[in-house]
Amino acid sequence: MTTLYGYFRSSAAYRVRIALNLKGLDFDTVPVHLLRQGGEQFLPEFAALNPHSLVPVLAHEGHHLTQSVALMEYLEERYPTPSLLPGDALARARIRALAMDIACEIHPLNNLRVLRYLKHRLGVDDDDKQAWIQHWIKLGFTALEKQLAADAARGHFCVGDMPTMADCCLIPQMFNARRFEVDMASYPTLVAIEDACNALPAFQQAHPTRQPDAA
Repeated sequence: MTTLYGYFRSSAAYRVRIALNLKGLDFDTVPVHLLRQGGEQFLPEFAALNPHSLVPVLAHEGHHLTQSVALMEYLEERYPTPSLLPGDALARARIRALAMDIACEIHPLNNLRVLRYLKHRLGVDDDDKQAWIQHWIKLGFTALEKQLAADAARGHFCVGDMPTMADCCLIPQMFNARRFEVDMASYPTLVAIEDACNALPAFQQAHPTRQPDAA
């Protein structure tokens, strides 16, 4: 039995849902609402699974695993086909770098706990918070667009013509960009990759609006 603890709008949980779907793995979903009751991630029963009080948590074969990129690496090692890290060492390094550019450089600055700190501790108003979010997404997307537009290794997806770990990270960040009203006209390469991904059932089924806690 494989169980994913997550929140429908969590970018990190979204990444892992895509990866599980691409691998063709069945899993159960346990919603952890990040806003209700002050954040269900802080309740003792969830903190026992992850002391950092962050989603996602993957329960697999009696173990509770955390951190979305590490989870995707784990799934790749346990279920290598179809591969999320195809190709030679250089290709895999490029895929990992793209994934980390998104998961480590763009996303954390707009994570819920950062936004809460800006608002409740530093007194940042909603307009300035929106400007903060858009600034960091645009900064990262501008670099990604330039990089991928010039990359001969790019195909329909970030690297080649099959989705990889890089695409698993990109699509949730594209969802966030649209949610926070980032103008996507400057990122035609990213939008083209997004369109290719969203045509696949694995990405469609992972979309936040398709999750049981989206209502």
